[in-house]
Amino acid sequence: MRINTKRISNIGASALMGAMLLVGTGYAVANPAAQQTEPEETVNDAESTQPMGDTWITTKVKSQLLADDLTKGTEIDVDTLNGVVHMSGALGSQAEIDKAIEIARSTEGVTDVDTSDLTVSNADSK
Repeated sequence: MRINTKRISNIGASALMGAMLLVGTGYAVANPAAQQTEPEETVNDAESTQPMGDTWITTKVKSQLLADDLTKGTEIDVDTLNGVVHMSGALGSQAEIDKAIEIARSTEGVTDVDTSDLTVSNADSK
């Protein structure tokens, strides 16, 4: 039995070139049946149950705290989960805490404000 190595070499090169073309154009070579899946829903297509996102609320509250003369120098940590703003930190006075609460409650999208971790600092301010 005589094997034509030149013909086998040409077939192998043709197959390799075809595979390279498929991969180069973004088509999957391994399992063509796997290509027939439903397209995934993107973030832009999804409907939110909450009109304002938690990240947006946190950013808005933080920026308003920084813009306010009474609270701008305070160290207040703000986190939001399902529209509930959680604030923590030690502030210089009860007036600063009250203003921080007022700012958070007046922010669009906020459903509740948890201030159980806000305290008045006993440290002397310089």
